[in-house]
Amino acid sequence: MTVKTAPVRLTADDAALRAQYLDEVLGVLYPPPMFTTDGPGLLEFVVVPDRARARLLVPSGPRRVAAAAVRRYAEPQSRGAKLKREAVVAALQTGASGLLLRDRIRIAGPLEASIDAYLERALGTRMAMSIHIGPARANRKPVLQLLDADGATRGFVKLGTGPLTRELVQAETVALTTLADAPLPHLTVPRVMHAGRWGAHQVLVQSALPVWRSRATLSPRRLATAMRDVAGCLGYTYGPLTSSTYWATLTERLAEVADRPEGAQLGRAARLLADRAGGISLRYGAWHGDWAPWNMACLDDTILLWDWERFTAGVPAGFDAIHHELQRRVQSDPDATGALEATMQRAGELLHPFEVAPGARELTALLYLVDLAARYLIDRQAEAGARLGVLGSWLLPVLIRRVEGNQK
Repeated sequence: MTVKTAPVRLTADDAALRAQYLDEVLGVLYPPPMFTTDGPGLLEFVVVPDRARARLLVPSGPRRVAAAAVRRYAEPQSRGAKLKREAVVAALQTGASGLLLRDRIRIAGPLEASIDAYLERALGTRMAMSIHIGPARANRKPVLQLLDADGATRGFVKLGTGPLTRELVQAETVALTTLADAPLPHLTVPRVMHAGRWGAHQVLVQSALPVWRSRATLSPRRLATAMRDVAGCLGYTYGPLTSSTYWATLTERLAEVADRPEGAQLGRAARLLADRAGGISLRYGAWHGDWAPWNMACLDDTILLWDWERFTAGVPAGFDAIHHELQRRVQSDPDATGALEATMQRAGELLHPFEVAPGARELTALLYLVDLAARYLIDRQAEAGARLGVLGSWLLPVLIRRVEGNQK
């Protein structure tokens, strides 16, 4: 597991919101009166890069642990980002971080009710901890990196602190437990080290994948092979859309958002698709649910894949391929509509390795868009400030145009 980062220009409002979220996370991990920003403390964290742009909190010592927490926090997306990361690592290693990283967070005692104490009891050992501060989105949650005294990453902790994130953390626990015995010859997935409840919060501790190993080139063929492992790991079923368990579940999800304008539009598009599907037989398997470039790493002998909280069985085969292509494009293209159109143009090629019949490929790709849109609406991504949360600005117009255009 690692964390995707990208350069972001923050406004004053963005900085205030990020600082507010930082305080909220610390208030969860170290309930008052433990959390303080002034005075002495039993624990001290260095804020990277600073409080207004907080991305990561790392322990102020030992130096090797602090440096390792930053080095293994994220895979830089550019040469400039890598140089900045290495500058931070060097500052922490040499003790010069006070000049480069001035902001500190101090935690006062006692720590018996803290996340540190809970994890020590659950795992039977004490470990240092760094804290990831993620961007605005509905499923944002505290993510902690656990490091031993030598600076080796031993695991990652996810905390579900609200209704949606508790559900997602619990879903990932079930997914990883299921996948522990699944045939995935081309993939490596985390294992569950601990799962439980800490007060009102759902906790999942999962093993660390070796993301620090040298990367290999990811070919389209290798990616498709790994995706087929997931699609078939629980077996396949076949049949028309409207008589499938998938359609029944999707219909229930659409009903949850039917009272919202975008939800009503989405429901109409889905019904048009179902009418058009007729007797077309689809192939149903499992999918990761969020197979994006930042949730994986390609090594010489395996592909590391993490963030399994959206794993679902019984969906049209090939959803992962469409999702990866779309996320790859929107990651670097500010024109989400253009990225989506380009993805749809490649749908037939992307679905071919999954043995999706030619007559079912367009239907499968459009169902993926319905599925993704339903997720965004149910999660209320727009209200959370997610970049692509407003579906009317990109996804819905493309979906409706394609569905309605093909009715003529």
